[in-house]
Amino acid sequence: MSKEIVTTSDAPGGLAGYSQAIRANGLVYVSGQGPFDPVSGDVVGETIEEQTRQCLRNVEAILEAAGSSIDDVVQATFILLDESDFAGMNQEWNRWFPTNPPARQGAKLPVSPKGMRISIAAIAVA
Repeated sequence: MSKEIVTTSDAPGGLAGYSQAIRANGLVYVSGQGPFDPVSGDVVGETIEEQTRQCLRNVEAILEAAGSSIDDVVQATFILLDESDFAGMNQEWNRWFPTNPPARQGAKLPVSPKGMRISIAAIAVA
């Protein structure tokens, strides 16, 4: 099995120790994406809807760099800082995945770097 590291300047860069994504075996594995602006590194938005949107924009940019798309996502993991944000996150999520949504799981975020309220990772068909 070969693997290819995927990078793009259209999404925040991976910190030391991980890649933005890996393409392997017909799938693209996107690392958890926070709601960070790819240029400034600042958190985008204060509401959970705004931050969810930015996370998904970052996932989308990485998938496009890998030759895939948001429509090809088969599984995603979201991590919330506060479980009370679930409804707002889900509302924005449904805008991105109005039909045939991917499998999904969630968890609680143990820390909040830079005001981050959410992180989203995804696996898509390459």
